[in-house]
Amino acid sequence: MVTETFKRLRDNQDGVVSFEYVIVAACIVAAVAAAFGAGGTGPIVDALSTAISTVASKVQSAVA
Repeated sequence: MVTETFKRLRDNQDGVVSFEYVIVAACIVAAVAAAFGAGGTGPIVDALSTAISTVASKVQSAVA
């Protein structure tokens, strides 16, 4: 059953694109988890924290 699923995924071009998105999403999640997990510190945490704060502030301003 798993083999058939992989064969269909390989033959389906749309499936390949979505599979690539899953891989990219997993990499992004891993990077964020590494930065913020277990008391992460450093330039990545600082950059992500600043970016998230900026986005949140702009969204709050747009809604208000």
